[in-house]
Amino acid sequence: MAPRLQLTGITKRFPGVVANDCVSFTVQPGEIHALLGENGAGKSTLVKIIYGVQKADEGEIAFDGKPVAIHSPREARALGIGMVFQHFSLFEAMTVLENIALGMDEPPPRRELEAKVRSVLDTYGLALDPHRHVHTLSVGERQRIEIVRALLQRPKLLIMDEPTSVLTPQEVEQLFATLRRLADEGCSILYISHKLHEIKALCDTATILRGGKVVATCDPRAESARSMAELMIGGSLKDLSGKTDGNVGVERFTVSGLSAPGAPPFGTSLKDISFSVRNGEIFGIAGVAGNGQNELLEVLSGERVAGVTGTIAIDDQRIDALGVSARRRLGLAAVPEERNGHAAVPGMTLADNAILSARVRKGLAKGGLLDLGAARDFADGVIKAFSVKATGARALAGSLSGGNLQKFIMGREIGQDPSVLVVSQPTWGVDAGAGGFIRQAMIDLVARGAVVVVVSQDLDELLELCDRIAVINEGRLSAPMAVKGISVERVGLLMGGIHGAHEPTEAPAERAA
Repeated sequence: MAPRLQLTGITKRFPGVVANDCVSFTVQPGEIHALLGENGAGKSTLVKIIYGVQKADEGEIAFDGKPVAIHSPREARALGIGMVFQHFSLFEAMTVLENIALGMDEPPPRRELEAKVRSVLDTYGLALDPHRHVHTLSVGERQRIEIVRALLQRPKLLIMDEPTSVLTPQEVEQLFATLRRLADEGCSILYISHKLHEIKALCDTATILRGGKVVATCDPRAESARSMAELMIGGSLKDLSGKTDGNVGVERFTVSGLSAPGAPPFGTSLKDISFSVRNGEIFGIAGVAGNGQNELLEVLSGERVAGVTGTIAIDDQRIDALGVSARRRLGLAAVPEERNGHAAVPGMTLADNAILSARVRKGLAKGGLLDLGAARDFADGVIKAFSVKATGARALAGSLSGGNLQKFIMGREIGQDPSVLVVSQPTWGVDAGAGGFIRQAMIDLVARGAVVVVVSQDLDELLELCDRIAVINEGRLSAPMAVKGISVERVGLLMGGIHGAHEPTEAPAERAA
């Protein structure tokens, strides 16, 4: 039988970089094939070429044994290629059915479309109400819209880009069951993920890219997550060192009765959130996207003060009435989820971006004047200390890859020696090497006497990094749980919305197990 997809010598060049360098591999019918690589390895460019978003400079694509030229996503879909993107393209004020229709080239009449949607939902065991508005859905339910939209095209090849990054453990299992059933029916799946334990559990074959080239093809089931990570980075992966192992001291950062209205029209209100973080501790907040994480970070950082009730204190000194700069003077540093446009300005240099948040604690502005030399020195120090791949402090933030920009942002905040670091999605979309580096930097910061609050959708990361975690759902925070001996199933249920009065005020390890 001819391969479902065969790439031969695919090459794509951009000014100053070769994104794909003579890439060749095949995907067989019914195969779940992983595409792995560091940030900047060329994965996104390659799948855009397959899906017709970009055109290769050299090389050939064969589909079901026949050479093809794919000039647009519409042509890709006509061949039988579907794609579920990492970031959903949905209109929150519209219904599930309306969103599905908008994503189709030639949607059938409404009643016929609804019948087809319900047939797909029943066939693959997907729970979704076609008449619900998107803003009322969980992230897992929103992903099902994208999957149903792709399945309605009856794809022969389904490309999935980081599909589990916003799902609970239970939703991941449901997604895997759907993908396995599709594969059993002959649909090929090209699966991109940084979660290597998922690759081991799901995929038949893995192609690994590094620097735009194919460097290995392996059977994930015969490899360890570590060995695949080392193939991706081309070197040894370092173990995290210096964790506290539960030796914590006095409370340094306390939040009590924190409530705040959600931003209209679909923001999530915070409801009576309370927690404390002790000296030598990393405290994690788990949850799927859209449950109040961004609102919580804005309130903790001081970006949002109006309408906020409750107290926030560093070392017993209240900061809840203070703005961002005043909180930074007292030792609070914060990293929001969105890198471009919130944590950094893409069109500004790294030195200028350093001034934005470090001017107070690093003395980059004196007497009302900016010290540009000091800003460049600080930015160069961050670039060196955090192994940021950039041409220097004058490089534009927008010129860095996602992983390198995240390392710079984390380095900028940690380099200010904060007493409290609040960070959202610290390793979002970064590769294993950069992720390990960032996690180690947070551990080292705690070892120097700071406390860290990590808000993340990556439960594995929280369990590896944190001493205690709580779960945020619909703007409410569960009781804290000691990570040692914790039940992943219980955390997954909390992430999915199982919480209430029966929850204990504190859940030690033996009760959480």
